[in-house]
Order: sequence, then C-alpha cells, then structure tokens
Amino acid sequence: MTGPSPGTGTNARIAGLGMYVPEKIVTSAEIAGRLNVSEEWIVSRVGVRERHIAAAGEAASAQGAVAAERALADAGVAPDEVDLLIVATQTPDRPVPSAACALQRRLGLSGAAFDLNAACSGFVYALTVGAQFIATGSYRNILVVGAEVVSHTVDWDDLSSCILIGDGAGAAVLQPTGPDRGILAWEMGADGRGGDFLTIPAGGSETPLTHEALDAKLDKVRMLGQEVFMFALRTVPAVTNRVLAMANLSLADVSLFVPHQANSHIIEAVARRLDLPEEKLMMNIDRYGNTVAASIPIALCEAMERGRIKSGDVVVLAGFGAGLTWGAAVVRW
Repeated sequence: MTGPSPGTGTNARIAGLGMYVPEKIVTSAEIAGRLNVSEEWIVSRVGVRERHIAAAGEAASAQGAVAAERALADAGVAPDEVDLLIVATQTPDRPVPSAACALQRRLGLSGAAFDLNAACSGFVYALTVGAQFIATGSYRNILVVGAEVVSHTVDWDDLSSCILIGDGAGAAVLQPTGPDRGILAWEMGADGRGGDFLTIPAGGSETPLTHEALDAKLDKVRMLGQEVFMFALRTVPAVTNRVLAMANLSLADVSLFVPHQANSHIIEAVARRLDLPEEKLMMNIDRYGNTVAASIPIALCEAMERGRIKSGDVVVLAGFGAGLTWGAAVVRW
C-alpha cells in the first residue's frame, strides 16, 4: 500500500519526540567473554559495541511510558489531550491485554488504544496508520510508541541473535499540518513467504508453549541472517526511491536518512546502493543494538537532539523486518 503525495489535504506532522533506554548496559566485550569470541569479532559482524537491557520486570509498557511522557512534553500536549494511542511492539507485556492498554493505564490516557505488530517495520507502520486518522480529521493528537524488551526473546547462547539486540522505547506525537509539511508520502508492504526467515516459532496458536517447546528453545528468536540481509538490500533502496518519487522529491533533496538499526553492514550496504553520503545517514546501532520497533524513533530522537534535523528538512524513515515486512515514509520537518 502506498500513500499521499503533497497537495492532497491535511498531513500529519511529528510534533514531539521522546526516547528511553534501560539503565543497564551490556557490552559486546562481556558477551564475547562468555561465548568465547572476541569483542572485535562481534563488532565487525554487526557493529554493536553495547546495548541497554531491561531490568527484571521492566515491561515494554514501562519503557514506553517514559518515552511517551517525554514526547508529550516536547509537543506541549497534556495526557488528557491524546485522542489515540498506537503501540508498535513484538514484545507486549502480556498476550492479553495489549501493551497499548497497559501503557494507557500508566499514563492515565483515555480514548482508543491498540498494538501493532510489524516487527522492525512497526514504527513506520504505526506512523502511517496514525497519519490516516489525522488526514480524515478523526483525531488531532495521536501518540505513537515503539517499545521492546527483545532481550527476553533471544537465546543468549545463540551468536546469530544475542549479539544484535537491545531494549528500549521511542515515541512521537502526531498532529495535523498543511499539505506541504509532515508525512508527505509512505509505503507499507509485506511478503509472508519469508515468515520463517525471522521468527519465534512457539508461543502462539500454531505452536503453544509446552515443556517440550521450551526445552527446544522454540520461544526464542530464530533468524536466517543472510536471507534477511538480501531482503533488506532488495527492498529498502527500492521503497526509498518510490516514496521520494511519490513526494515529487529525489535523493538529492534528502537531509537525513533514518533506517531501522538492524545491523551496521545492512545499513551501510543500503546507503551505498542509494549513494547516500555519510553525513546524510543516521546510525546509532553501536550504542543501542537492534531495538526492533523502537530503533527508528530512538534514532530520530537522537538526530533531533544532535541538531541533525531542522525546520524544512526532508527526512526519510525506512523499516524492514520479520514478516517479512517493510515500510518507508518521507517527512518534511
């Protein structure tokens, strides 16, 4: 599915941003020592030197609440002014109720609230969904949160996954703006044929959690890294060019490219395919790891804090991940 180009009416702008990462830091040196590899072996493969790991009992909604409060303060929006809450997550507090309902309770919000699971594309999906409610005039203040406790879902003896991940949350407040600002164009997509490339096999209705499933670690992430890498290289440059064309823009107009922080090699390879110079690329995976649906809002928040985004800039957000899913959006600040 693709979305609007400039001049079609009301767009959604990002009016406020906030992020949160847990206090505990686990370095790649610590992981390396436990798994009998070197720190540089890890860094050379995925680009992660440290990641933040949630404390025991620190749920996705708890992380999301801090990020959300900061985003609301940044936007100057009170909790009772929020019309809709969308939480992008693959690690909700519980199977039922949604993490959005848990976060709504923590923040004292009212109105509609729901989860959206598109894995690492989740934040872009959630922004896009929220933008439709803004465009129709249904809501004026939408809170979008990406929150993940991925550390609970990895096998810490599996080098293919545990060296990548981190926990955290990021949030954005969406508000109406004119047709030449905000989210100018978007695309969401999925190809379920690649569902087994990145999956947690057990814990759903297909394969319930049993003693046998737990013993086999089927409740942990399974990933075919090369297949995901090739999917990202095929998908992200192409979708980036398509959404820019929809917005009547080109790569030369882009001030900053904020991709999902999956793996440094994937990010760098995508940037090369797009011929993007380093100064137009936002990358912070070295300090946070792959935080799934939280990675883009965390990176976006840091980019703002560092002064890398100013009024009028064109920013491209691009996510890709399990499903397989992808999503991209062009935003004029």
